[in-house]
Amino acid sequence: MTAQVSADPIADYEAALADVLHGPGGPKARMIEELRDGLADTAEAHVREGTPYGQAARLAIREFGTVEEIAPAAQRELTIAQARHTARAVTLTAPFLIACWYLARTSGFPDAAGHLPRMARMVAVSLAGVAIVAALLAATLLAATGALARRLPTPRRLPLAVAWAGTTTSVAMAVATPALAVAAALTADWPLLALAGALSAASHAVVAGSARASRRCARLGPA
Repeated sequence: MTAQVSADPIADYEAALADVLHGPGGPKARMIEELRDGLADTAEAHVREGTPYGQAARLAIREFGTVEEIAPAAQRELTIAQARHTARAVTLTAPFLIACWYLARTSGFPDAAGHLPRMARMVAVSLAGVAIVAALLAATLLAATGALARRLPTPRRLPLAVAWAGTTTSVAMAVATPALAVAAALTADWPLLALAGALSAASHAVVAGSARASRRCARLGPA
């Protein structure tokens, strides 16, 4: 059976670009739409000059650049967009991690004058440390890709650093959830630790997928 070939080079270009780029759905769709509209306008200009559409579309693509030429810069932009998404997720969940730390610190044994089980205390301190470091990295990326981006270039390794900060945060949440649940069974104020565990689980759900997507985008982006 003969393979079906598209009669529209611009449609083929759009499909190929969508296949090689990875990033948040909204920014990626808008980027591809803008490129497609630009190609269509350029091809239309050539058609008005008397060039057949197929040749006009190929000329437009040649002027814009091939997928291989366009993809690295486009992927870099999407990598930053995905890193910003992860940074916002980390910034959103950092207060929950600090809340977990506070709730764990304020719960205690019924017979130990408010002393926290060692496991829960270690979890609380770890969560607080992860929250602070991750929030600082997230704030740095949001600033570097926001207003500061007009004056200073975004460090190439910063999106990867934020991706791994998000990953570390999500792993800490995944470990903390069962640890806090077990600790809740050992304390008098078990509802507090149960609430901390629920907050940790919810935060993990928010951060984990975004951090995974950020790692993938960072690996695809230029070094």
